[in-house]
Amino acid sequence: MAKILIIGCGGVAAVAIQKCAKKADVFSEICIASRTVSKCDALKEKLAGATAAKITTAQVDADNVEELIALIEREQPKAVLNLALPYQDLTIMDACLACKVDYIDTANYEAEDTEDPAWRAVYEKRCREEGFTAYFDYSWQWAYRERFEKAGITALLGSGFDPGVTSVFSAYALKHYFDEIHYIDIMDCNGGDHGYPFATNFNPEINLREVSAKGSYWEDGRWVETEPMEIKREYDFAQVGKKDMYLLHHEEIESLAKNIPGVKRIRFFMTFGTSYLTHMKCLENVGMLRTDPVLFEGREIVPIQFLKALLPDPASLGPRTVGKTNIGCIFTGVKDGKEKSVYIYNVCDHQECYRELGSQAISYTTGVPAMIGAMLVMEGVWKKPGVFNVEEFDPDPYMEALNEYGLPWVVEENPVLVD
Repeated sequence: MAKILIIGCGGVAAVAIQKCAKKADVFSEICIASRTVSKCDALKEKLAGATAAKITTAQVDADNVEELIALIEREQPKAVLNLALPYQDLTIMDACLACKVDYIDTANYEAEDTEDPAWRAVYEKRCREEGFTAYFDYSWQWAYRERFEKAGITALLGSGFDPGVTSVFSAYALKHYFDEIHYIDIMDCNGGDHGYPFATNFNPEINLREVSAKGSYWEDGRWVETEPMEIKREYDFAQVGKKDMYLLHHEEIESLAKNIPGVKRIRFFMTFGTSYLTHMKCLENVGMLRTDPVLFEGREIVPIQFLKALLPDPASLGPRTVGKTNIGCIFTGVKDGKEKSVYIYNVCDHQECYRELGSQAISYTTGVPAMIGAMLVMEGVWKKPGVFNVEEFDPDPYMEALNEYGLPWVVEENPVLVD
């Protein structure tokens, strides 16, 4: 029994916090911290009388390392679960290093201001050396590896669904079904309908930046970059049906290319409807997806942050979203000298998630794995000094926990492949 400090109080955090509260034998104390402490207090009130865990709240600016250090020193948690924005990964890692406390997150670092000259210089060097132009990558966090080793603490990166569960699926497939995996197709299908003309299922700023960027995939030891939404495929997803899906750049491609030996190609696909893509292209064309400040009526605003304020809060979509998600990976490789293919996936129902925790399935499928990753670190099951992606640990305990805590998975042999 120990305390966990959870930074963030959005939709994903609400799921993770409620799941942690149900595991009071592991998370005996939970401190919820955010810039807006009233949101933390609302979560605490929701859990009052429903858990044996002691819930406390705190205010913190996750961009401020000194504030984070002061909070960690005051609360003395065994681990910090970062469910804030990816912009704040490095400040939270810095604070964990200073306090020698384990760190867990769900998404890799990206810069909030992509026009910042110092960040831009590092970014452009990486583009030249690595061959992809996405604004997010693991190099910033992997650079902490030696410092975390020397501090004797663990940083677990990307314990969401994708990245996270999809990476654990990859390690599990390699351990149990293949001698060598050659091809991985990660497929994220959201068959849900929230009824709005346009809304995003997770943080609008992060979502729109990701989707509007160039796509890329790993093949034969190098990155191949594509124009945004250039590559489209159709797939018939179990319990959802036929959907158009588009190739995107995604962070788990980067880590899996390093950690799955012998892999020849890794691609990531996500489903989108025509209405979503039309709205997004229009917003992009008029400059609403810009990440650099513009002057408006005497003050600076960032267009994509203003757009975020106009769009529905993803945390509010739960009661009105119907349908299911289907997220998983198709693996092709060899076992005992013979080629084979396996599809491992999870189907999650939006309304079942809402009935259980008041969330839609996108928050649920990220929040539950965040809790599982934190639990495995807190219990010492996934615990060693350094910075690690989830596929670098034994997948079996994580896979068992997925079945136990609400994300059961299916293994389908000889699936229909993506061309």
